[in-house]
Amino acid sequence: MLSLVFPGQGSQYIGMGKDFLENFPVAKKVYDEVDEELGFSLSNLIFDGKIEDLTLTQNAQPAIMATSIAILKTLEKEGFKIENSTFVAGHSLGEYTALCATGAISLADTAKLLKMRGLFMQEAVPVGNGAMAAIVGLDLNHVKSLINDFKDDEICEIANDNEPKQVVLSGSRLAIEKICENAKSFGAKRAILLPVSAPFHCSLMTPAQENMINLISEVSVKKPAVPLISNITAIPTQKIEEIKDNLIKQITGRVRWRESVLYMQNYGIKKTYEIGPGRVLCNLIKRTVNKIEQTNVSKVEDLDKLRN
Repeated sequence: MLSLVFPGQGSQYIGMGKDFLENFPVAKKVYDEVDEELGFSLSNLIFDGKIEDLTLTQNAQPAIMATSIAILKTLEKEGFKIENSTFVAGHSLGEYTALCATGAISLADTAKLLKMRGLFMQEAVPVGNGAMAAIVGLDLNHVKSLINDFKDDEICEIANDNEPKQVVLSGSRLAIEKICENAKSFGAKRAILLPVSAPFHCSLMTPAQENMINLISEVSVKKPAVPLISNITAIPTQKIEEIKDNLIKQITGRVRWRESVLYMQNYGIKKTYEIGPGRVLCNLIKRTVNKIEQTNVSKVEDLDKLRN
């Protein structure tokens, strides 16, 4: 049994997907449609722009999605069927990509939603007031204790439960920096401030969440062809209202990736294909379970892995 997984923010790089665009018209069609929907050439930014512009949240989110869908459409042209997978899942913005991949949300609507999601998230907190950090070497419960001991009256919450020994925190800069300073004395191997422009997946994103409610409620969502394992629940669903509700909750809620991967293994999933730039999710899956084979498809040469 197979699951498809789709990466989140941080996987972007200049030139991602360019080999697919140059070799497969079906991939070029994806980038062209996203450019048209957004009203500017996101593809030029992806292939020839500056990394600091691509990394802006409102650009990175639709760019990663477009690249993942361009790769998936190429796979489908080669004979792969989305229905061959038991589940789909995506990390943060990757959940939108997964819904687009399964036909639940159109490509144009997905691009528009992610562009606005990125803008709303960036606007929710003044630049410099928020921060995120990865705590490496502590499990979830120890990180909860670390937060309780050092956050004082500031906001600090668990944004991503990525794998057994990697948890990402999000909140006010004061709290995050204090926790990073004390994490090693608490037993962490490393505490790494992340190069992000806003504190995603915490209650500081409430203004963004409120702004997204109307957009998500109005968008056309169909039943996905394959069940989606939701970030917010770590269990699969194909219910339209549940999917919409989870997308709204996800903006301030925790990405329960470790639990999602454990669900896959316990269900009997044997393989995952990570569709999109990089192999971040492959690495997280590898460090979480031992019975799932990981394959990433981010370059044209990776197609050979699936042909063999």
